[in-house]
Amino acid sequence: MTGKTHAGIGLAAYIALSNRLPGGFSYLGMTVVFAASLLPDIDHPRSIVNKYILPFKNRNTKVTLYFCSGIIVLWFDYLYTNEPAYKALGAALIAIGFSSHREGLTHSLLGMITFAFIVGYIGNKYNLKHLSSFFIIGYSTHLLGDMATNRGVPLFYPFKNKKIKLPLTYRVGSKFGTFIELVLVVIGLLYVIYKIPTIT
Repeated sequence: MTGKTHAGIGLAAYIALSNRLPGGFSYLGMTVVFAASLLPDIDHPRSIVNKYILPFKNRNTKVTLYFCSGIIVLWFDYLYTNEPAYKALGAALIAIGFSSHREGLTHSLLGMITFAFIVGYIGNKYNLKHLSSFFIIGYSTHLLGDMATNRGVPLFYPFKNKKIKLPLTYRVGSKFGTFIELVLVVIGLLYVIYKIPTIT
């Protein structure tokens, strides 16, 4: 799925669930869901996220940047903080660097748990409530969306590398797949536009 499709599905899911979430709707929650719905594709050098991070959109640049960032975070943690969240972040950045798209940490339950732990730590530190709940909504809709494609996701990585798919899938890049994603984006955004005035 494209980043736009993931974002549209994530936001629509958040709006639909907002009345049942602790604290209800918030623009902070919507922002976190939006970011989380894009985050798993950080393992792709040409993703929406990396478009603004990588100076050159190729694997070598991605590996270098994320590996070095992970080492810096781990070194900072070793010298100054000794916090589990920083250790998790450093390890995750290194794993992202070496992961191929949809082949590793970011498209797995372990990745979702790792990043949710980091986000939850940040939320607790700065008294921002329910960040991890918002994050899981966005991240899980991304995984479910990719499970609807013919490529699937390694949901149980690193314990199993088998790609998990939904019973009905479509081929990424096909005319039918592109049409399906366009319909999902339009419906999702129309739903968000329609519902926001009634819940804010």
